[in-house]
Amino acid sequence: MAYQFKVTGDPKKPSDTRRFQKPLEEQEQQSDPIQLLAMMLGMVGMMLKVKFASWGALICCLSAVANMKSFENDLKQIISTATFAIFGIVLSYLQPPRPK
Repeated sequence: MAYQFKVTGDPKKPSDTRRFQKPLEEQEQQSDPIQLLAMMLGMVGMMLKVKFASWGALICCLSAVANMKSFENDLKQIISTATFAIFGIVLSYLQPPRPK
């Protein structure tokens, strides 16, 4: 069965034409600088057992989560940042006391 289309007049319809506009895509989000700072502070706090760095990492991580635009895109980075911050806090408080 062959279909035949009967075209009458101009198929372009100049009155219905519109200028092409590129659809707005979500631009690939760059890493949030606060989230990057949280990652670095978390690593410093965990490796060097510095309490202030670990607490700063946790605060920066929570701030980055509160100001996040899309949750799905940064889920892995949020989990790793929070893990470094929490492990840093745990390791800094569970270390044996230093001899005086």
